[in-house]
Amino acid sequence: MNVAPTQVSDGTLASNVQPPASPRALADVGLTTVMMRDILLKTMFRTNLDLVSAISKAICLPVPLTQELVDSARGQKLIEATGTLHANSGNEMGYQLTDGGKARALDALSQSEYYGAMPIPLEHYKVQIQRQSVRNIRLDKTQLMSGMGHLILPPDLIDNLGPAVTSGRSILMYGPPGNGKSSISHGIRAALGDKVYVPRAIEYSGQIISVYDPIVHSAAESAVDDPNALRRTSNRFDNRYVFCERPSVITGGELSLDMLDLTYNPTARTYQAPLQLKATGGIFIIDDLGRQAEPPQKIVNRWIVPLEESRDILALQSGEKFTVPFDTLVIFSTNFHPNEIFDGAALRRIFFKIKIDGPSQENFLKIFAMVARKKKMPLDEAALMYLMKVKFPTINNNYANYMPVYLIDQMIAVCEFENLPYRMTPDLIDRAWDNMFVRQETIAR
Repeated sequence: MNVAPTQVSDGTLASNVQPPASPRALADVGLTTVMMRDILLKTMFRTNLDLVSAISKAICLPVPLTQELVDSARGQKLIEATGTLHANSGNEMGYQLTDGGKARALDALSQSEYYGAMPIPLEHYKVQIQRQSVRNIRLDKTQLMSGMGHLILPPDLIDNLGPAVTSGRSILMYGPPGNGKSSISHGIRAALGDKVYVPRAIEYSGQIISVYDPIVHSAAESAVDDPNALRRTSNRFDNRYVFCERPSVITGGELSLDMLDLTYNPTARTYQAPLQLKATGGIFIIDDLGRQAEPPQKIVNRWIVPLEESRDILALQSGEKFTVPFDTLVIFSTNFHPNEIFDGAALRRIFFKIKIDGPSQENFLKIFAMVARKKKMPLDEAALMYLMKVKFPTINNNYANYMPVYLIDQMIAVCEFENLPYRMTPDLIDRAWDNMFVRQETIAR
């Protein structure tokens, strides 16, 4: 089981996740000999690499196993030695595809354009998911507060969030807009702190599914050897994985149900993992629930099996369905009251429901002062009294977390345009307030 991440001497976080072992034999790779051979040939054909060390990095296998694949392909007269030793590469022998090898590479490319890193068999990946499950993480109150950074939150909110996060179960955060639901979601991700191993691609039934996505995944470390180092590092874990921060996938009003299915590329004849599979071991945030084209009820219905059974069902282009682990902390965030957009059955399946209200007057003033200090805007008592006694009563003293940043940025914009030193006055408060709310009026057309 994972524990809270520890710090190493340079101040970075070290993962307590057990790494996937680097394969010691071709049998450990878990793929058929034909698939490994074809990926090798396609990679050499597409990249023009001719050194085993370079090919090893491209297909993400140790050099001895790559050499074994090359030797096997030589035996089949698909690869031949060039007879050239590269002096600047440790006197490595160069290799190239034979005419037969090129023909086989082209035939394999016609079936699938995938080349590069050898994929991880789905059954192997399931083992790694268990080792780094988001449900194994245990956070205490201090760690969760630390993840929230500068956010000023009521203590009871942290008390409610803590059990929700450590359970790894689904969370629904609801409440009026502009009160930090999105920021809290990001804070939860920061609090996790740990790192996981994300496969570059996985294999199921001979089909290859790309998983690692640099837009979603933040690589924490590359297992590349330093030729001047005393110790070799690249075999510390299977290089077919990328060592990453726990992923955080965020969608909003653009989310559609087909984004949760495998994406098939008919030209490359390969698959791209859906968002929730890319989020494995991390967080999937569905922001602005209720703003999507799909009804919220329909979106939650899609998650019933994953949320209840910790597994998801995907389908290949052929129609064949298969199961993948579902190991993701799902956070739904909405400005609507849950009873307006869900029925009782859907609400039962979302394990935690947490209301995010606007701040108290005391916390609002703390946030305002913190933002002013950060933006170098001097506080003015008369302007603050005007804001609190004159302006807020017009909206029934409904404070929101976004307001301090909005009001101060408005005043800064005026000061910079008019070439004035930053200052806070009742007049500037009025001008900022008028931009925050649109006055109700009839416009002649």
